[in-house]
Amino acid sequence: MSSRNRIIEAIANNQPPATPLPDISVFTTETDLPLLESYETILAAIGGKSYRVNSYHEIKAIIKASYGSLEKRILNLVPELEDIATAAYEVNPAAHHLADVELAVLKAHFGIAENGSVWITEDLTGHRAVPFICQHLAVVIDAKSIVPDMHQAYRLIANADYGFSTFIAGPSKTADIEQSLVLGAHGPRSMTVFCMM
Repeated sequence: MSSRNRIIEAIANNQPPATPLPDISVFTTETDLPLLESYETILAAIGGKSYRVNSYHEIKAIIKASYGSLEKRILNLVPELEDIATAAYEVNPAAHHLADVELAVLKAHFGIAENGSVWITEDLTGHRAVPFICQHLAVVIDAKSIVPDMHQAYRLIANADYGFSTFIAGPSKTADIEQSLVLGAHGPRSMTVFCMM
């Protein structure tokens, strides 16, 4: 028997006894605010922006007002907003073709009120680099899909089938250097969340 196999066998024979998972039902987020209002408050506190909207037409109007004068690339992966994109999106394994994206518009599965984040999977981003390489990020979520905290979020995704996925909370930021907050340090300079009512 090789030394490698002896080590693996020794590890297998010396496992601690199985113990039940701890009860985490006591971890609940309490707030005096309704979920949507709590989500908007936290998102604003971390540098993001939110809009309550009732239709995709409202989203188009806000995007055109905010980014319509730009002659830069708008990348859209929300079918209902297909006419706001400046060019058709094509999946390409290399991320170099995304270098000039000014605004990326995506859908997310749900939001988390506790930290103002959204949960997004690769099937909604087209390419996993999209939400990080763009200058500005806009995300559409259903306002009713917002959960109070990360415990609830992890319960939702525990048995889901997905490859790459991530929680995104506000624009990219750092305060490492001289404790000065810098937005857009290594990702989007802004994040806007459209909450569909």
